[in-house]
Amino acid sequence: MSKPPRLTLPSGARAYLLSTARGDFAVHEAGEPVRGTALLVPGFTGSKEDFIGLLEPLSAAGYRVVAVDGRGQHESPGPREESAYALQELALDVLAQTAALDGGPVHLVGHSLGGLVSRAAVLRDAAPFASLTLMSSGPAAIAEDQQERTKLLVAALEAMREDMAGVWTAMRSFDPEDAVPDSPELAEFLRGRWMATVPEQLIATGRVLVSEPDRVEALSGVDLPKLVLSGEVDYAWPVPLLDDMTHRLGAERVVVAGTEHSPNAENPQVTAGALAAFWDAHPQV
Repeated sequence: MSKPPRLTLPSGARAYLLSTARGDFAVHEAGEPVRGTALLVPGFTGSKEDFIGLLEPLSAAGYRVVAVDGRGQHESPGPREESAYALQELALDVLAQTAALDGGPVHLVGHSLGGLVSRAAVLRDAAPFASLTLMSSGPAAIAEDQQERTKLLVAALEAMREDMAGVWTAMRSFDPEDAVPDSPELAEFLRGRWMATVPEQLIATGRVLVSEPDRVEALSGVDLPKLVLSGEVDYAWPVPLLDDMTHRLGAERVVVAGTEHSPNAENPQVTAGALAAFWDAHPQV
């Protein structure tokens, strides 16, 4: 679960609903497209706030940056049918969001589950994109030990989907005893985000995380600049697996020192610098 480094938007950023051909999506936006436009797609149990630390440095680097809540995620509405959150449906949403930005080819960034969604969007239609960054997102399903945890969560949601507060309490009870306590403000945000997310979204996307096949070969055939970015440690997709995926993709590779699964939140300044350098080397055309 990503934890935003802050909850207030930087000066000049704004929150609004982005209208698309597939509905409205809550977004945070900052910057002008001097050098290009980027779309940031969050992960499982996440939201646009996970990218809040990237908005200021990326906009200062000359980019229009748009972070989005997927359908049924946090502040974006979504139906109560699990089929609405199939991977291909979420990929179509990303394509619709990209079209609605109306800014030419877009630099696409997917964090964790968002990387699988972004990959599916690119495999469906790469034309709207200037580049693809897979951030802490691997070649296939998550590691086996993490699969077990996710399966338990999905089973709890299936049984208690009308008691999201109860599932939240049970889930947080598994936090490590030596974990640094969240601030009251952050704790309130994290619980509120969970409560606002449609349970069917979590059930369907949780199943994606434990069943996604390896699509690296297909992605390697897409003529698009690619970056694999991660922390030094990753329990969902171990770093050696990400290194191997990078080689198979013929992609560029960045490891953000001192971070784990969410370098976007754990060290946004360095992460933003790496993204801007990659985008600068592969400008929109």
